[in-house]
Amino acid sequence: MDKALIYCRVSTKRQTTEGAGLASQATRCREFARHRHMDVIGQFEDSESGSLIDRPGMQAMLKFARAHRKDNLTIIIDDLSRLARGISAHLNLRKKIAEAGAKLASPSLSFGEDSDSLLIEHLLASVSQHHRQKNAEQTRNRRRARMLNGYWVHFAPIGYKYASKPGHGKVLVRNEPLASIVAEGLEGYASGRFQLRAEVKRYFEQFPEFPKNAKGEVTNEHVNRILSRVIYAAHIQSDIMDVSLRPAQNEPLVSLATFQKIQHRMQEKPKIPARKNLNEDFPLRGAVRCADCDNPLTACWTKGRSKHYPYYYCFTSKRCESYGKAIRREKIEGEFEALLHTLEPSVPLFKTASRMFETWWNYRQAQIAQRGKALEDEIHKLNTKIEQLMDRLVETDSDSMVKAYESRIKKFETDRAVLVEKSGQSLRPRRSFDAALRTSLDFIAKPHKLWSSGRLSDRHAVLKLVVPGGFQYHRNTGLRTTDTPLPFKVLGGFTSKRLQLAERVGFEPTCQVTLTI
Repeated sequence: MDKALIYCRVSTKRQTTEGAGLASQATRCREFARHRHMDVIGQFEDSESGSLIDRPGMQAMLKFARAHRKDNLTIIIDDLSRLARGISAHLNLRKKIAEAGAKLASPSLSFGEDSDSLLIEHLLASVSQHHRQKNAEQTRNRRRARMLNGYWVHFAPIGYKYASKPGHGKVLVRNEPLASIVAEGLEGYASGRFQLRAEVKRYFEQFPEFPKNAKGEVTNEHVNRILSRVIYAAHIQSDIMDVSLRPAQNEPLVSLATFQKIQHRMQEKPKIPARKNLNEDFPLRGAVRCADCDNPLTACWTKGRSKHYPYYYCFTSKRCESYGKAIRREKIEGEFEALLHTLEPSVPLFKTASRMFETWWNYRQAQIAQRGKALEDEIHKLNTKIEQLMDRLVETDSDSMVKAYESRIKKFETDRAVLVEKSGQSLRPRRSFDAALRTSLDFIAKPHKLWSSGRLSDRHAVLKLVVPGGFQYHRNTGLRTTDTPLPFKVLGGFTSKRLQLAERVGFEPTCQVTLTI
């Protein structure tokens, strides 16, 4: 009996698990071999595109055929399109099969070397290539049309997953807890809580459920991709698909305004350096400065006779009086914790401040309602500008002017999308007064409580909220006067629990003064 090999191919790995494409091809080929009295001695499979030549299964089959050249093998394929879906790939593989001493056979086509057989074979290969290209065009057009309607068509980003929605097909929905983790990272970077993308990376890595590479790390490229995707702001944009910025059909993790802040911050130079060796041992590193030279203190462990001791040092300038002088860690951090305790306001004053914040909240809500009308006017102006630029774009013949107009139109569309988002949120607060300010007020009431948690991320948050500009420390006199934010200046200055109203006597004037003109 003649010996034969079977070759089967599907276009994607997904088709190997969904459906029976490979199995049905193999069954048809084996039936063909049985009718032709052929002995099948091997079967090779691929899940690659037909436009490719260097496929694992195909290369393994050619190697096997070359090793058994004396057997005059016949390679059976179910259809011509299973061999290749392109003229160039088809001719190349036909040549390689012939060089391996094998020939082709198929239940769908009779292969021959005469002119008529070759013409039919080449025509069918050309038709197969046309089908592949046409399918690719149709797939791209459908994907673009779906993106124009606001639907994400790629793999679900971290924090989202696909779910079926009646009337919409598969749409992105929040995938907890990853959605909250990603949202916290985006908000933290936009607000400046995370000064560097490396800090966002370390924040993501502390969660076991966050996807990591084989080394157990979150790559910088991964962080950049998360920070750069506008889909997290429930908007879609694609230069490849020629889709301009537009609202998406998924729930946002952050606002579009927050996303714009992130893009601006990614272009800026970070204000506060974050070092890789900043760790739980020395949480004040980067925030505490030398009082003599105003340069940041460094820190390290010093080896003693029997154990190591933690110290802060000034090693920036040899002309500094404190150069090389050690300051015990517990001394600096102890005084800083004492400072946090002094910022705690009295209970009556704190209640009064809460009522003041609520009054201000109501006042701001009235202002926001007025701002909504102003935003609508600004949106109308941007629409007018975009229409004018579109008219100029149609009339111009200069390539440079076309690029300039397209760039300005893209910017105006982005600005309009931000204003539309703000306008939609202007008439309703995202959260109630209690939900919005409870966390902030709790922190102002007891900032030392968050510091005492011991978590490095919490201590960094305390430093950035209480002493955003850092503070000075002298090795002899201790902590210098610290410039704290306004809420702590107003509330933290009144720390005594025994404050009372002063008597009127002693203030001038002590009696009523009547002026006669």
